[in-house]
Amino acid sequence: MSAHDQLLVVIDPVARRSDGESVRIAKDVLCAGAETKICLPDSPEEFFRALARRGSRRPVVVGDDRTLLRTVTMLHRERELADGALALVPIGAPGSLEVAYALGVPQSAVTAARAVLDGAVRRLDLLVDDSDGVVLGDLSIPATAGRAANDAAPSVWDACRSLVRTLVRPAPSQLAVRTHRLRVEADGVLLSDVNAPVEGVSVRSVAGVADITIHPPSAPPIHAGARTLTVSGPDFRYRADTVVSGPVRRRTWMVREGAWGLTLPKD
Repeated sequence: MSAHDQLLVVIDPVARRSDGESVRIAKDVLCAGAETKICLPDSPEEFFRALARRGSRRPVVVGDDRTLLRTVTMLHRERELADGALALVPIGAPGSLEVAYALGVPQSAVTAARAVLDGAVRRLDLLVDDSDGVVLGDLSIPATAGRAANDAAPSVWDACRSLVRTLVRPAPSQLAVRTHRLRVEADGVLLSDVNAPVEGVSVRSVAGVADITIHPPSAPPIHAGARTLTVSGPDFRYRADTVVSGPVRRRTWMVREGAWGLTLPKD
């Protein structure tokens, strides 16, 4: 990194509360390696204002997947994603950083901070929907029933209840498979219609193409690749990374190849 490179480090308030020591160490590493301005917003509005006033400084966000998604969403809607690169120093519970780790962000806050200073920019794809929402990693339609990334860890009472449910659970043949009536089109080609219910649709952008998998209830998965995906049907929700949205009756996603840059360790 050039000695004249300037950083704007925006630290999410959740990160400050959850692991203040790691935040302090990351700040020390960044400040020792570059001219750094530290921002400590207390609300999403302050977070957005700090980014909007970054000037020529390169933005570095300290937080979890939601922090990264919030930043990319803002820069996309301001049409500023192509102007430079972002960097993330991961602070949070492991379950709240699955997207960041999948993108190649180091799991150690110190290693990630050093990568901010000495790493290289990698251009990454983005899934963008017709409401200007973005997806960095995985898209699930309808929204999966899994626990959200920022939910509390299970307690001993949760474990006891889970054990009881396991003991009284009916045999597999008695379990009903929940299906959904969705119309799925890839680049205008019909892959599945509402008269053929599915368990769900999963999507991930790979090398400039949306890798689409449709899950029928009693047949092998259906795979397809496309630049545009349209899903319609009765009201459905969808999970984009860690965020559940909807209900909607129709939504279209498009792949933007190499739409944003993330600073990662050099190979």
